[in-house]
Order: sequence, then structure tokens, then C-alpha cells
Amino acid sequence: MAGGGRDEPAPGRPETSSSSSILSFFLSFLGLILHKLFTRTNLAKLAPGGRAGGRPEIHMMEAQGMPPAPSQEQTKLAPEKQQHISGHGEQAVRYHGWKVMPYVIGNETCERLGTIGTTANLLVYLTTVFHIPSAAAATLLNVFSGTSNLAPLLGAFLCDAYLGRYATLAAASIASFLGMLVLTLTAAIPSLHPPPCASSSSTSCQGPTHRQLAALLASFAFLVVGAGGIRPCNLAFGADQFDPATAAGRRGIASFFNWYYFTFTIAMMVSATLIIYLQSNINWAIGLAVPTALMALSCALFFMGTRLYVRVRPEGSPFTSFAQVLVAAARKRRLPAPASPADDLFDPPHRSKLVAKIKHTDQFRWLDKAAVVTAEDAVVDGMSAAAANPWRLCTVQQVEEVKVLARMIPVWSSSIVYYVMLTQLGTYTVFQVMQSDRRVGRSGFEVPAGSMVVFNMVALTAWLPVYDRAVVPALRRVTGREEGISQLQRIGIGLALSVATMAVAVAVEQRRRGAGGGSSSSWAWMVPQQAMAGLSEAFAAIGLNELCYKESPESMRSVAGALSPLALAVASYASGAMVTAVERATGWLAQDIDKGRVDLFYLVVGAMSAANLAYFVVCALWYRSKNIADHGGVELLQTSSKHNADAPPAMAV
Repeated sequence: MAGGGRDEPAPGRPETSSSSSILSFFLSFLGLILHKLFTRTNLAKLAPGGRAGGRPEIHMMEAQGMPPAPSQEQTKLAPEKQQHISGHGEQAVRYHGWKVMPYVIGNETCERLGTIGTTANLLVYLTTVFHIPSAAAATLLNVFSGTSNLAPLLGAFLCDAYLGRYATLAAASIASFLGMLVLTLTAAIPSLHPPPCASSSSTSCQGPTHRQLAALLASFAFLVVGAGGIRPCNLAFGADQFDPATAAGRRGIASFFNWYYFTFTIAMMVSATLIIYLQSNINWAIGLAVPTALMALSCALFFMGTRLYVRVRPEGSPFTSFAQVLVAAARKRRLPAPASPADDLFDPPHRSKLVAKIKHTDQFRWLDKAAVVTAEDAVVDGMSAAAANPWRLCTVQQVEEVKVLARMIPVWSSSIVYYVMLTQLGTYTVFQVMQSDRRVGRSGFEVPAGSMVVFNMVALTAWLPVYDRAVVPALRRVTGREEGISQLQRIGIGLALSVATMAVAVAVEQRRRGAGGGSSSSWAWMVPQQAMAGLSEAFAAIGLNELCYKESPESMRSVAGALSPLALAVASYASGAMVTAVERATGWLAQDIDKGRVDLFYLVVGAMSAANLAYFVVCALWYRSKNIADHGGVELLQTSSKHNADAPPAMAV
């Protein structure tokens, strides 16, 4: 039964309008929240002089009539009373660090529980409740998944250019809640889903009406909007709460990434077990209502911390700045390379308070031509020199930001093959387990084939606290680095583990085939490869996200947060194309895997992973980290320990 025991409406009785009333109420509520939100944001949007800056705001700042920033004399207070003060009359910025993490991590955990709990079992919901044919349901979900992974690009652009991370997360969280609410209503209200099948025969099942399908697609649309805003912003917003100018703040950022993935995998495990059990064995209305309630709790936690958040204001579209550099460099392509970049390039004083000044580098020298001042270039003098035509003359800061992105792209591209490996291993591990002995001892209980991913999550979840609280401090004493090892080294270890994972998978499949296949081999033989895949994620996936955040210019950190979903989207499409090509060319991936050669397929994936590791090593050796100027526009004063909330807490697990 789709919604538990339900009564059919009497013939001739008008259909209930309760769903329309509820939707109208929540849409009105959404409009009120957004009106208040953007009204408050716009009141404090302009910095002194009318120029939008890349500076955080402490809840309404000037709009609340807060006192002006301390003068030079006032900043000469005793060290224990000093905080970080931005010059030029800016209000002090107070970072709350770990004190605000209950709201941030609590919001993210509940959001993941709600989102994953809603989407993890959607294929079953579409086929059993909405009676959509399996092929059409799979196609619909593929489109939904691909769109959800591509939407963060648009969300990141809007966030960095216009809205800011706080406003984007607020609107996206409400959109996700509305999507889950509408989906829950499709299960709970009889008129919003087809009636049960008259018999076990599929020919007796009535498909969804246009109205029912519209309600379903409306829920998907809200969920896509939510994913587009939450996925690129949640990591960056959490990291924004730590002061990057202090050692404790930098350690807090690194620790936050580990905590984020720790809670993320916990949410995935709960969703893959408890919530799916409720949906499959109790009823769909309750099974979908629980994630919806968790998403409502996520929204509540997020808004409860509003007064404590550091909110970085958008500086305008980073893509416009990048395009200006490329156009200006192309226009001046015939100019000789500048003999002395320090003297010949347009490098006005850097006045942004929290957007760090990047030093000039000698890579991609052809881009430097965008900052060469010619006789045709006019410079407007004022508080700070600026180009009259930014499409002909760009600053060194703009050029270096483009160089940072150009250096990141090759490293990021290595994650596509890595996610292809994870996708193929996860898919065919399920098929291996389906044709193995799934019994646990003599209890008669059989392990669900789809639950094998739990071992991946368990390994990742068990390792992260050990890594964060024991391994990193030990490495820090050896290497002198605050994060123990560099992000590139962490990614490299993860990619090396991915090669080892596929080697184990090949050996296990050959043993399974050697034992006769079928139920002659135990499901437990597939656990090591899943656990190793989880360990590789703890290094590669987290390292990549941390690298993208730390190395990207502050003006495009939300765009950097969209890179992982983009890699997942590309990997999903590539995985499907790879399976189709291999099956057509070799026949290794037969419906009955005992008649195919999954071991050879794993061998091909392992070879791809090894080649990808070699490619990454080349990229890592060529890569140069962002080099920040000593005085990058941030005036740093000593921070009292009693005001410093950046130190990571002890992890009790």
C-alpha cells in the first residue's frame, strides 16, 4: 500500500483541496522569509563609498547603527582586548569558529538525512506507488540526478555574484523542504498518487494522471533548486566561520572538512538502513515524512545561528572577471612579454579586506599581457586606480585569479576517472553479492545486496576521527604543516588506494569464479574492496574538496564547491557510456555475471585508475600553490585567546 491503509474517495465527490491549501501556505511562508532575508541583506550590501566588497557582515552591521570601527589609538589596546580589525572604517569581524558549528553541522547533517532519505529509494517509489515502467523510471531518475549535479554550477554563480552564501543556503534549504513536503503529500494524500494495482499483474496497474505527475515533478523541481544552492555553498559557508589568518583557524578549517564528511557518511548509513526500512516495510507516507521532518529541523537549526554567522558578501560575477582577462590577453597577444612584471604590469593598491592579494607568478605568462599598460589604455585615478575599460586592461590580481583556476582544472579532472571507479565498483559489487551466498551464519537473515555500500561508509566514518585526532597531530610534528600533509599528497594517497582497491576486486572476483560462482561463495568476500574504497574516499574526495576551497580565489569559492558535483555528473554519464561500450565490444558484462567476465572489466577499470594516478602525479609536480602577499589587504591584530573559538574540539567517538 502506498500510503498505508487509505480510503478511496466516494464516486462523484470532489477531490480534496488540502494539498493546494498546504502548498499555498508554504509558498506564502517562503515568500515572506525571502522578502525579510533579502531586505536585510540589501540594507548592508554596500560598503562605504558604495562599492560592494568581499567583506563579512555581522548581522546587519551598519544597518543596525553599530558604532564605527576603532581608531588607531583604540587599536593599541592590550593584546587580550584586541580583535581582528579591518582598516578604512570597517566594523570588527568576529569569528566564532567551533562555537557556531552545532548550527552549521547540525543543519548539514539533518539536511543530508532528509535529502538522502528521500532520494535513496525513489526508484522503488516510482515503480511501486506511481506504477511508472522501470525503464521510464530509471530514465527519469537519471535526468533528475544529472540535473541535481549540474544545478550547483548555476547556484554557485548566483551565490558568488549576487546573493552570498547565507542567502543562497537559506533559500535552498526552504526549497528542499518544500520538495520533500510535496513528495510526502504525494504518498499521504490518495488523490496525488495512482490507486493500488488490482492484482499482481502489471497490466492491472493504473498509471499516474497528469495532475499526479505534475505534483511529482514539482517536488523534483524544488529538490533540484535545493541541491543547486546547498551543494556548492555548505562546505564553503562552514569554512567561512573560521579565521584563516590564525593558525587555530586554519587547523579548524582542515578539521571541519573531516567532520563534514564524518557526519555526511553517518547520514548516508542511517538513510540506507532505517529510513529505507520505514519506506519499504511500514509505509511510504511515514517513510517520507521522517526525512521531511529532519529537513524542517535542518532549516530551524540554520536560522537559529543567524546572529552568529560570518557572512561574506558577493563581489560580483567571477566569470566576468575571468572573461575580461582572457579577452584583454587575446587583444594584446602580439605584444612582447613584459621584461619586468613587477614594473610593467598594472597592479594598483589592493584594498579588499578579506580577499587576499595574490603574488605574481611566472606560469601562463601569456595571460600577463592582459595587465600590460599600453598607450591605448586609460586609467581612472581616485581612491584606487582602475582601468577605464576592464576589457582591455586588467589588474595583476585578476590575472593571478585566472591562473589559480587554470592550475586547479588539471588536478580536478583526475577526480572524474576516480569517481568512475567508485561508480563501477559500487554497481557491480551489488551484482556480485546478488549471485553469492548472502546468509549471515545460521540465522537465516540475508544481507541486502544494495546495503553493501554501508561497509564503504563504515570504513570512512571509522577512519576520519582517527585521522583527525591522532594521525594529523603526529604528521604535524614531523612535517611542520598545520594539516599534517598537503592536500595534493592526500589526494595522491587516495588515488593510490583506488588502484589497490581495484586489484583486490579483481582477485576477489577471480576467486569467486574459481569457486564455481553463484551461492558457492560468501558475500563477505566483497567487504574488503568496499572498505578500501571508503578509505580512498577519506583521502581523495576530502582532499580534493579542501584543495578547491583553499586554493580558489575568495570570490569564487562557491563555484569551487560545485566542482565535485560536476565531476560526479561527468563520471555518471561516462560510466554509463563505458558499460555500454564494453558490453557491445566484449560481452563481459552479461546479465548473469557468472557467464561474463567482471574480473576483466575490473582489470580495465584498475588500469584506468593507475593511468589516472600517473596523470595526477604529473599535474601535482607541475602545480604551484597560491602565493599570498604578506600584506594582502587584511590588517591583522593579535587576537585574544578568550575570543578565539577556532581551535578544533576533542572528537569523542
